[in-house]
Amino acid sequence: MRIARVKGRVTLSPKVDELKPGSLLICEAMDAAGLDDVEGFTRRESDMAESLVVFDHFGAGEGDLIAFTEGGEATQPFRPERVPVDAYCAAIVDRISISEG
Repeated sequence: MRIARVKGRVTLSPKVDELKPGSLLICEAMDAAGLDDVEGFTRRESDMAESLVVFDHFGAGEGDLIAFTEGGEATQPFRPERVPVDAYCAAIVDRISISEG
Protein backbone atom coordinates (compact mmCIF):
# COMPACT_ATOMS: atom_id res chain seq x y z
CA MET A 1 0.00 0.00 0.00
CA ARG A 2 1.22 3.49 -0.85
CA ILE A 3 0.16 7.07 -0.07
CA ALA A 4 -0.85 9.54 -2.80
CA ARG A 5 -2.25 13.04 -3.13
CA VAL A 6 -5.33 13.49 -5.33
CA LYS A 7 -4.63 15.95 -8.16
CA GLY A 8 -7.91 15.74 -10.10
CA ARG A 9 -10.56 13.48 -11.64
CA VAL A 10 -11.02 11.55 -14.85
CA THR A 11 -14.39 11.79 -16.60
CA LEU A 12 -15.50 9.00 -18.93
CA SER A 13 -18.12 9.52 -21.59
CA PRO A 14 -19.04 5.87 -22.15
CA LYS A 15 -19.92 3.92 -19.03
CA VAL A 16 -17.89 0.80 -18.24
CA ASP A 17 -20.45 -1.73 -17.02
CA GLU A 18 -17.90 -3.71 -14.95
CA LEU A 19 -17.12 -0.72 -12.70
CA LYS A 20 -19.16 -0.14 -9.58
CA PRO A 21 -20.30 3.44 -8.84
CA GLY A 22 -17.27 5.55 -7.94
CA SER A 23 -14.70 7.99 -9.30
CA LEU A 24 -11.43 7.77 -11.16
CA LEU A 25 -8.86 10.00 -9.48
CA ILE A 26 -5.62 11.38 -10.91
CA CYS A 27 -3.04 10.94 -8.15
CA GLU A 28 0.63 11.52 -7.44
CA ALA A 29 2.28 8.94 -5.20
CA MET A 30 4.12 10.54 -2.29
CA ASP A 31 7.81 9.94 -1.61
CA ALA A 32 9.77 10.57 1.61
CA ALA A 33 10.17 14.30 0.85
CA GLY A 34 6.43 14.72 0.35
CA LEU A 35 5.55 12.74 3.48
CA ASP A 36 7.89 14.90 5.62
CA ASP A 37 5.71 17.98 5.03
CA VAL A 38 2.27 16.63 4.20
CA GLU A 39 0.45 19.70 5.55
CA GLY A 40 2.65 22.05 3.49
CA PHE A 41 1.76 20.12 0.31
CA THR A 42 5.44 19.64 -0.51
CA ARG A 43 5.91 18.05 -3.90
CA ARG A 44 7.96 14.96 -4.55
CA GLU A 45 11.74 15.26 -4.63
CA SER A 46 11.56 14.29 -8.31
CA ASP A 47 8.48 14.21 -10.53
CA MET A 48 6.78 10.89 -11.22
CA ALA A 49 7.13 9.65 -14.78
CA GLU A 50 3.33 9.27 -14.94
CA SER A 51 0.35 10.13 -12.77
CA LEU A 52 -1.76 7.29 -11.42
CA VAL A 53 -5.44 6.75 -12.07
CA VAL A 54 -7.00 5.30 -8.93
CA PHE A 55 -10.57 3.96 -8.56
CA ASP A 56 -12.33 5.44 -5.51
CA HIS A 57 -15.75 4.88 -3.99
CA PHE A 58 -15.09 6.72 -0.68
CA GLY A 59 -15.44 10.23 -2.12
CA ALA A 60 -11.87 11.54 -1.99
CA GLY A 61 -11.41 14.99 -3.48
CA GLU A 62 -8.64 17.13 -4.91
CA GLY A 63 -5.86 17.70 -2.35
CA ASP A 64 -6.83 14.70 -0.19
CA LEU A 65 -4.29 12.08 0.81
CA ILE A 66 -5.29 8.50 0.08
CA ALA A 67 -3.87 5.05 0.74
CA PHE A 68 -4.02 2.89 -2.37
CA THR A 69 -3.20 -0.60 -3.57
CA GLU A 70 -2.08 -1.65 -7.02
CA GLY A 71 -2.16 -4.71 -9.24
CA GLY A 72 -4.08 -7.81 -8.20
CA GLU A 73 -4.76 -6.40 -4.73
CA ALA A 74 -6.64 -3.50 -6.30
CA THR A 75 -9.27 -5.89 -7.67
CA GLN A 76 -9.96 -7.67 -4.35
CA PRO A 77 -12.92 -5.48 -3.29
CA PHE A 78 -14.72 -6.51 -6.48
CA ARG A 79 -14.17 -10.28 -6.27
CA PRO A 80 -15.44 -12.56 -7.74
CA GLU A 81 -16.19 -10.11 -10.57
CA ARG A 82 -13.42 -9.08 -12.95
CA VAL A 83 -12.94 -5.32 -13.25
CA PRO A 84 -10.57 -3.10 -15.28
CA VAL A 85 -8.85 -1.51 -12.24
CA ASP A 86 -5.08 -1.14 -11.73
CA ALA A 87 -5.16 0.96 -8.54
CA TYR A 88 -7.79 1.16 -5.78
CA CYS A 89 -8.29 3.76 -3.03
CA ALA A 90 -8.36 1.73 0.19
CA ALA A 91 -8.65 4.72 2.56
CA ILE A 92 -8.76 8.50 2.84
CA VAL A 93 -5.91 9.50 5.15
CA ASP A 94 -6.74 11.99 7.90
CA ARG A 95 -3.29 12.42 9.41
CA ILE A 96 0.26 11.14 9.03
CA SER A 97 2.68 11.13 11.95
CA ILE A 98 6.30 10.20 11.29
CA SER A 99 8.64 9.65 14.21
CA GLU A 100 12.30 8.77 14.12
CA GLY A 101 13.05 5.68 16.01
